[in-house]
Amino acid sequence: MSRLPTRVHACHRWSRRLRVALLLICTSATTHGEAINYTHVLSFPYDPHYPASFEHFDYVNPDAPKGGTLRLAVGGTYDSFNNFIHKGRPAAGMSLTGEENLFYDRLLVRSADEPTARYGGLADGVAVADDASWVAFRLREGAYWHDGEPLTADDFVFSFETFKSVGSVTLRSLLAGVSAIEVLNPREIRYVLAKGTEFNPNTPLVLADLPVLPKHYWAARDPSLTTLEPPLASGPYRIKSFDLGRKVTYERVGNYWGRDLPVNRGRWNFDEISFEYFRDVNVAREAMKSGYFDVHQEGVAKSWTVEYDIPIVREGLMVKELLQLSRPAGLWWSIHWNLRLARFQDRRVRHALHLLYNDVWINGVQNYGYYDRGFSVFQGSSMAHSGRPEGRERALLETHRGVIPDAVFEREYAPQHPNDLSEVRSKIVEALALFAEAGWDYAGGRLVHRATGEQFSIEFVVPSIALVRSLLPYIDVLRDVGINASARSLEASNWLYRMQNRTFSAAMRSTAPTNLPGLQLRNLFGSASADQAFGLNWGGISDPAVDDLIDHVIAAEDVADFLAATRALDRVLLWQFYFVPRSSPPGFRLLYWDRFGIPEHGVLQHPVHYDVWWFDPEKDVTLKRNLEALQR
Repeated sequence: MSRLPTRVHACHRWSRRLRVALLLICTSATTHGEAINYTHVLSFPYDPHYPASFEHFDYVNPDAPKGGTLRLAVGGTYDSFNNFIHKGRPAAGMSLTGEENLFYDRLLVRSADEPTARYGGLADGVAVADDASWVAFRLREGAYWHDGEPLTADDFVFSFETFKSVGSVTLRSLLAGVSAIEVLNPREIRYVLAKGTEFNPNTPLVLADLPVLPKHYWAARDPSLTTLEPPLASGPYRIKSFDLGRKVTYERVGNYWGRDLPVNRGRWNFDEISFEYFRDVNVAREAMKSGYFDVHQEGVAKSWTVEYDIPIVREGLMVKELLQLSRPAGLWWSIHWNLRLARFQDRRVRHALHLLYNDVWINGVQNYGYYDRGFSVFQGSSMAHSGRPEGRERALLETHRGVIPDAVFEREYAPQHPNDLSEVRSKIVEALALFAEAGWDYAGGRLVHRATGEQFSIEFVVPSIALVRSLLPYIDVLRDVGINASARSLEASNWLYRMQNRTFSAAMRSTAPTNLPGLQLRNLFGSASADQAFGLNWGGISDPAVDDLIDHVIAAEDVADFLAATRALDRVLLWQFYFVPRSSPPGFRLLYWDRFGIPEHGVLQHPVHYDVWWFDPEKDVTLKRNLEALQR
C-alpha cells in the first residue's frame, strides 16, 4: 500500500522531505490495487496551523458583510484576458500563481498566516508518494463553472496539457519536473513527476497553486492566442466590464460554488473590485489623495516619507500604514561583484569594498532613512541568521572550518557603518590596508596592482538612471581611494543580456527568496549555475561550502534542519563578501481611506485588503462627513 505518513519527506524517499499533514481525511481506492491516504493540508517544513475540522482562517471575520466596491490603481496597461501564455499583458486580478487572483479557483488555497500551508479548495484531499514519484488530489464534489457546467477531472487534464504546450515560459518552467497527469477515477487525479531529475520540494505546492481551465469553453477557442473576450472561470469573481487598457471591473459571483468552504468564509466580501490603469505613478498618487481610489501601494520611498504629511492623513481620514509582512523581504538592489574577474577573487578586496560602502549615510540622504540595513539574504523571516551559531547550525558550519571565514563562528553579520568624519576616515584606512595585503597600493591618487601596475577599475552596469544616482556617493568614495569607478544605465533588455552573458564588473539585483527556497538557491548561488547560460548566479559564486549548505537546505528532514541550513548558508554568503547587501524594505507601504472593516490579525504573508476587508457603510458616512468638514 502506498500511503502518506504524518510527516512526509523525500530525496530517496518523499518521507524525508515534505511534511504534509497531521490528520487524515479519508482513504479511497485507486488503480493498481493501491490505496491513497489523503490529507487536508500540504505544508513543509512547518507544522500546519489548522486542523481538518477548521471552520475559517483566523485572520478573517467569518461574518463579514457583503457589499460595496473596492477601487484600486495599477501601473501600465493591459491588452489580454489570457493570462497563461507569453503573449500580451494580462489584466490585473487574474494572477497566475500569486495571491491577487479573483478569477480562477485552485486545487488548494494558501493560508496567509503560514509560510507554506495550503488547504482544500477544488480538492478536499492531497497525497504524495513515499518515493516522490507522484502527487495526487481528490477533487471536491459540487464544484462548477460560472455557466453552471460541472468542473471535472478532464478539465485538469486539458489545463495541464495546455500549460505544457502553449503556456508561458514561467508556466512551463514550473511544470518542468512533471511528466504527465493521470485520471484515476472521476474524483481523483495524479500528477506523475519526471524520472531522472532532481526532486524539487516546491513542485507539489506549484501543482496546488495552478489555475484550472474549462475544457468545454476552450474547445471552440485557441488558447495560444491573446483574447479580449472575458473567459469562463469558476472563482469568486467574474469580469463585469472593461475599458481596454484602462480599467477592468470584477463582480462577485453570488452563487459561487465555493463560498462556504472553510478557506473562503469571511473572504471575497466586496460586490465589485475595479482596477484602473495609470502610466504615470505621480498621477495615480494624486488621484488617491483626491479620493479616486480606495487603496494604494506607494512604490517610492521618498514619496512615502515626504508627500503624505497632509491634512487628510493627519486627521486619520486616509490611513498611512507600513504593513509588516512575515515572508522574506530579501535584499533591495544589492551590489554583486563579477567573481570571474581576478581582482574580485580575493576576499580581502571584497571586504575592503564593503568597508567603503556607507549604507547609513546613503539611505539617510537618498531614501530619507526608509530602508532597513541589509544583513541577510532571508531578511524578514525565520530563515535569517542572528547572533552566534549554535546547535545544528554550528555543526553544519564546523564541517567547513578552515575554509570559511572565522567570523562566521564568532558573530552575526552586522557591519558597522561610520556616523562621523573620523569614523569614515578610519574605514578608509582599514580598506586601504586590506587592498595592500591583496597587492593593491594607493599611489599618486590611483589604486594600482603592485605586480602589473594596472589601476583597479569598476563599472557598475544597472537598468535605470535611478540606480545610477543611488551609486554616486559610493562611486565618489571609490574614486577617493584611487579606483576608476563609473556606472552605466542600460535599456532593460540590453542590461539583462549583459547579466546573462556575464559582461560586467559589478551589477545590482534584488533578491527575495521564497518561503521554501530549494532549487532556487542553486540557481542564485550554486556553482553549477555560475557559468550556466541564463542562470541567475550572475556574480559567479563557486564555493564548495555554499554548494554543500544548499544541499542541506534541500535535503532538510524537518523544520529545525531546514532553518539550521538556511541560517548557516546565510552566514557564509555574507561573510565571504560576495555582494554588498545594501538595504532591505521594512514593509509594505499601504494607504487607504478609512471606510473599511478590517479584522484584527497578526503579521501575515501578504496584504489581504482585496479578499479579507469589507465595506463599512457607517464608516463611509463618517468619512464623507469629516471630509466635508475639513474642506470648509
